[in-house]
Amino acid sequence: MRSPVLTLKRARRLRREMTLPETMLWQRLRRRGEDPPLRRQHPVGVYILDFYCSAARLAVEIDGAGHDTADQARHDARRDAWLASQGIEIMRIAAGDFLRDPDEVALGVWTLAAERMGGIRAVSERRSPPPPASPVPLPRCTGEEN
Repeated sequence: MRSPVLTLKRARRLRREMTLPETMLWQRLRRRGEDPPLRRQHPVGVYILDFYCSAARLAVEIDGAGHDTADQARHDARRDAWLASQGIEIMRIAAGDFLRDPDEVALGVWTLAAERMGGIRAVSERRSPPPPASPVPLPRCTGEEN
């Protein structure tokens, strides 16, 4: 079993060495801001998840061709079973599927995370409301017409 210190070191290294699909998905997820908050290369137990939303208990894995082997499929099944026993849902995405439509996949990740957190409306309600409009009109800029 890997120690927590080694797992953290490996997670930091993986953040620096993300694959192209992981990097592209991370860029799209970050554009959405903090709703819902996702982390990349996040350690859970001895495993490191490509992406994780703790509020939704959702792991997102981008699987390249290496996941097509029988050995890797067995490893993934053990890993998924352990994560499920911890109450974490796993969303597996084939790298090729992601590359065909990255925006749609990113939307799917965000939507599933939001649903697991109680729905998209609940996620948007966490944000602060906008400030009320000023009762006093703003001053006009020099050269601005009425």
